[in-house]
Parts: sequence; structure tokens; C-alpha cells
Amino acid sequence: MATEAKLKEKKEAAPKRVSKKAATVAPAEHKLRIRVRAYEHKILDLSVKQIMDTAARFDAVVVGPVPLPTEIKRWTVNRSTFVYKDAREQFEMRVHKRLIDIMNPSPKVIEALTNLNLPSGVTIDVKMV
Repeated sequence: MATEAKLKEKKEAAPKRVSKKAATVAPAEHKLRIRVRAYEHKILDLSVKQIMDTAARFDAVVVGPVPLPTEIKRWTVNRSTFVYKDAREQFEMRVHKRLIDIMNPSPKVIEALTNLNLPSGVTIDVKMV
């Protein structure tokens, strides 16, 4: 009986361990991640500048633009339909990409970004992280 009481006292007196994840809980920071893709890099850069200017107008904290690797798709096609296997044409298509992060966006920033008129050929993916 006495040993059981001593074990209980040791368990209660021992400091409770807290995991590192629970100890370092920070307030959740929202991030608006924008991926912009286009075939022409000049149009892409103009679109990114337009997005950056819109975010700066509403005093948003912007990280980027970060250039992502250019995706290159290549094809080799026979020039002739049946004979002349040695005569071939090679084609490639380049997709240029940029990444922009907007930290803690306000509703005004999100509304302004949805109302942007960007040139055709520019694809935008917006994700809340």
C-alpha cells in the first residue's frame, strides 16, 4: 500500500511534458497564392506588374513575383506522310510561370484582383493557403 501511494505521488509531482508543436502555436497567417501562366513572357510580365500594382494600391504585403521553371513541350513530326522518314520538323511550346504571394489579404484586395482585366492567353490560379 505504501509503495502504491509513493508511485502516485511521483506521477503527480513529475512535470507534464508538452510537445513542441503545442508549445509553438502561432496565429494562423492567411496567404493568397497566385500562379500566373502564359505562352509569351512579355505579356506575362505585364500581367504580373498589373497584379502587383493592384495589391500595392491597397497596402497589401506582396512576396514575389517568383519565376518558376519554364515548362517546355517538344514534338517531332514527319514532314511527309509516308516516305522520307529523314525529313522531320520539330516544334516546341514554352509555358512561362510566375508565383505571387499576398500575405493576409483584405477583402478589398481580393475584390480588386477578381475585377482585373488581364490580356488573353494569361491563365491565373488563385489559392488560399
